[in-house]
Amino acid sequence: MTKSFLILWLGQTISILGSGMTWFVFTIWAWQKTGQPTTLSMVAFFAFLPTVVFTPLAGVFVDRWDRKFVMLLSDAATATGTLIILLLYITSTLEIWHVYIISATAGFFTAFQYPAYLATVTTMLPKDQYGRAQGLLGLSPALSGILAPVVAASLLGRIGMQGIMTVDLVTFLFAFATLAWVRIPAPAVSQIGLLSRSSVWKELLFGFDYIRQRVGLRSLTALFMLSNFFLAIGATLVAPMVLSQTGNSEGILASVQSVGAVGGVSGGIVLSFWGGPKQRINGILLGGAGACIMGIFWLGLGTTFLVWAIGSFFFAFFEPIVEGGNLAIWQTKVEADVQGRVFSARQLLVQIPYLLGIFVAGPLAEYRFGIPAVLALAGVFGGCVFLAGYAVRSIRHVENLLPDQGD
Repeated sequence: MTKSFLILWLGQTISILGSGMTWFVFTIWAWQKTGQPTTLSMVAFFAFLPTVVFTPLAGVFVDRWDRKFVMLLSDAATATGTLIILLLYITSTLEIWHVYIISATAGFFTAFQYPAYLATVTTMLPKDQYGRAQGLLGLSPALSGILAPVVAASLLGRIGMQGIMTVDLVTFLFAFATLAWVRIPAPAVSQIGLLSRSSVWKELLFGFDYIRQRVGLRSLTALFMLSNFFLAIGATLVAPMVLSQTGNSEGILASVQSVGAVGGVSGGIVLSFWGGPKQRINGILLGGAGACIMGIFWLGLGTTFLVWAIGSFFFAFFEPIVEGGNLAIWQTKVEADVQGRVFSARQLLVQIPYLLGIFVAGPLAEYRFGIPAVLALAGVFGGCVFLAGYAVRSIRHVENLLPDQGD
């Protein structure tokens, strides 16, 4: 790992921690205001929607613009959104619809941040380090998951929601400074990158066409499109389930989320040192099944802190292994100077079902089956999707269907 990459990773990790603290207090505030799981799912929906819609357009500009500039712009815009919510809260004018709008604005800039960050890693490290790097990238939200709920819950009574958002703004400044300091190499120009230069509209479609023409990447995308619907339901319903069964206990929710984050950190550390299995697809399929069955399904069965903690741990433990293996395959197989468009196209395709899962999770739990039953069913169906990947040759042998980029 290079020094510049580690500095960049540290800055982003600290910023993610601050954002996690703000998101935790938003969850508590929104639940106390309405007491409805649909409200929490809608906050997540509006944060996620623009990321999905604008990701392909963002990918075009990530490949055209300096990637450091794209990340700086995204960080600055997200910090501005947090500042606006802070001012509304201080003046006692903050409403749920304000959070929807600011979340949507932050989601728009996240559409640029995600492909820029991944493509940056590709140019900063040799390809034999991609798996370990993905372990560190997965470690960032996991560390935030451990510390953010505990710190936010402990500080909420002392400094209030406004104090926690102020801390979040300070972490943005740190991320901005470290990002401005590091040098991010420009990607090497490939033949396909040169040939693909055209109008914005044609470049917007390029990533989709790139995936369509490569059966392995197309099949891998289809796998995550199916599984992400069920993973989204699991991620969305954990907080309202715990709050609804514990009398709105902030402490128990923070503890469950923190134990889950310990699992994420453990998985990230394992991947950082291990690098993942030789055949990365095994980590994706087995890890995905483990996250669904040992995580989401188990959470749905729980009525006590211990059961929730176990389910939360395994749900998060397998995430960096699954996503790290998946992203390492894409970074290895896709030319660096077109990764912005290709990663953005892939992100849109796999996030549409995730967005749908977020959207339906609240109503399904609230009006139809109840939260535990929805979680259990999502875990079973999600696990079946991942295991079914072994029956599809283009998924099972995805790493052999395309040469490594640069070979």
